[in-house]
Amino acid sequence: MILITEFMDETAVGRLKAAHATTYAPELADAQEDIPAQMAGVQALIVRNRTQVTAALLDASPDLKCVGRLGVGLDNIDVVACEARGVEVMPALGANTLSVAEYVVTNALVLLRDAYHAKHAMLAGDWPRAQCSGREAGGRVLGLLGFGANAQETGRLARAMGMTLIAYDPFLPADHPAWQSAERGEIADVLAKADVVSLHVPLTDQTRHMMNAGAFAQMKPGAVVINAARGGVLDEVALVAALKAGQIGGAALDVFETEPLTKEAAEKFKGVGNLILTPHIAGVTQDSNVRVSEMIADLVLKRLG
Repeated sequence: MILITEFMDETAVGRLKAAHATTYAPELADAQEDIPAQMAGVQALIVRNRTQVTAALLDASPDLKCVGRLGVGLDNIDVVACEARGVEVMPALGANTLSVAEYVVTNALVLLRDAYHAKHAMLAGDWPRAQCSGREAGGRVLGLLGFGANAQETGRLARAMGMTLIAYDPFLPADHPAWQSAERGEIADVLAKADVVSLHVPLTDQTRHMMNAGAFAQMKPGAVVINAARGGVLDEVALVAALKAGQIGGAALDVFETEPLTKEAAEKFKGVGNLILTPHIAGVTQDSNVRVSEMIADLVLKRLG
């Protein structure tokens, strides 16, 4: 049996249903407490980032063999508990890399140009041409905190537009080919030199609030920050303060400390200029959903035999 608790491409779901008894119930992402009762006999669980695969859930899943992750981040999955129980965790490595890269580069262009929020002023009869002149991406520096696959693809697109790269990643070997296209630096180097800072790190005790008031103070005046990684790596209150003070030039957030973002949690962002908010969709396009879903369907079918 297979249980799918979040949205998945219907063609991939159909392939799974043709091979095994499969329950497609994306509504369970909003009803975590109902999932344990569904787990008897389930050999494969397929999730995105909202379903919490905890030790308690695993204890209610005696037949579970694998967890398919429709994406790459694993902070919603207790990987250690899975390993202890012999449950294989299978992320969709590389399947949404281009989507994330395009999201980051697009937002970098929008934030630097600062022309795309003029609609309401223009509809009111204003002509804010001088305020919308903005900056070009060509010749500017993209700083990448984390230099894994998503960041490397982001860098490739940015370099095609004439940007140069500086990156920080203590886990990427110094002789890795990716460093041939980027300056290697510490966090402080990236913050000091980058016109655009993009986050590409998992959420851990070490990375939580790595972008805080001190980090924003180290950024170049007018620089912008983009977070399409995990909400907790950026201190939202500190970001709002930096934006309101004019310390940095703009921000794009695709991930949040509270997800889904509630009305109460969003209150802090009201009235903040040059700020883009999107609902955790950097890696989710129609195209990437097909790729991610097909990859996980293949992995699950191979695992179950």
